[in-house]
Amino acid sequence: MTMPSWDTPYTASKPAPWDIGRPQPVFVRLAERGLLNGRLLDAGCGTGEQALLAASHGADALGIDVSVHAIERARGKATQRGLTAHFEVADALRLPDLDQMFDVVIDSGVFHVFDDKDRIRYNASLASVLRDGGYCYLLCFSDRQPGTLGPRRVRQDELRAAFSNGWRIISIEAATFELNESGLGMLLAQAWLAVIQRVPQA
Repeated sequence: MTMPSWDTPYTASKPAPWDIGRPQPVFVRLAERGLLNGRLLDAGCGTGEQALLAASHGADALGIDVSVHAIERARGKATQRGLTAHFEVADALRLPDLDQMFDVVIDSGVFHVFDDKDRIRYNASLASVLRDGGYCYLLCFSDRQPGTLGPRRVRQDELRAAFSNGWRIISIEAATFELNESGLGMLLAQAWLAVIQRVPQA
């Protein structure tokens, strides 16, 4: 049987570049400010580090990913750490299937994997599960990152265009992704952290 493409990185002998075994520092800082709270969804959670971080700070956290192997590992981490985060195999492009609503959504490296068509689908998917007034914290590769290795680079104007209807861009700040040594040949990649609020459509 052919393995789904997003399972492959989680069955390789070396971890995927983004699988650093701890939360991204950007999200640690958000958690320390009390911003990862309430009903929280980690869309495309991988092995669960951001969702587990949120749970450790009191959030009712759900992590979803299309990779069965990633979700299995995330559940194992939750058990080992005694945390009550929940994890489900699900598609970030089909979040209405969850039949749940959230106060906060985390995106750590998901938006930048989509082409233009799927960005539209992803936006609608997020909008369907985030309450009015809720926040999305989105970390994506930045066009400030030189070279072409790794995911598609994202410009600020692309983020603003993608989240122009039914959303309010609170801020877009320069940030970094931490990566492991086995993947892209870099330990830090330039990123944008976008803070985006869901607002009622006119």
